[in-house]
Amino acid sequence: MARRFRGESNHKVDSKGRVSIPASFRRVLEAGDPNWQSGGNPELVIVYGDHRRKFLECYTMEAIDEVDAKIDALPRGSMERKMLQRMFHGQSFPTSVDETGRLVLPAKLRTKIALEDEAFFIAAGDTFQIWNPATYDQEELAAAEEWLDELPEDFDPMQYLDGAGGS
Repeated sequence: MARRFRGESNHKVDSKGRVSIPASFRRVLEAGDPNWQSGGNPELVIVYGDHRRKFLECYTMEAIDEVDAKIDALPRGSMERKMLQRMFHGQSFPTSVDETGRLVLPAKLRTKIALEDEAFFIAAGDTFQIWNPATYDQEELAAAEEWLDELPEDFDPMQYLDGAGGS
């Protein structure tokens, strides 16, 4: 099984859109890039998606290859395939980590998620997300807290892993 991204952290974004990637995330990017060699810069794909997406989703090369294979398996010409191609091929930005462990986020991507001087990174298994910290707190964190508040006090989230208690 491939290595997973884990953790969350805030990082400064400079005026040129450069932001340091958490060191543990860089190790996963390296492991997920079949062309990466020691001393090199791992590649990744940033999917920014449509107007509803308020974060950037960063895929290792192996993870995006899995997505591409699933898209390719859909019937050619189907609306599902066209839309997924648009989202994952058209609304994406292939890039690499620079020599100092940073990403350079183009102005278009920074503007899309209202990213200014700080970025919030959060792991999502085989991907990680980059958010404006305020947007994350207002939307994702608030939704998670609301969901948790609706569960019984003695609820164990591990139940979902066994298929019991999940919907």
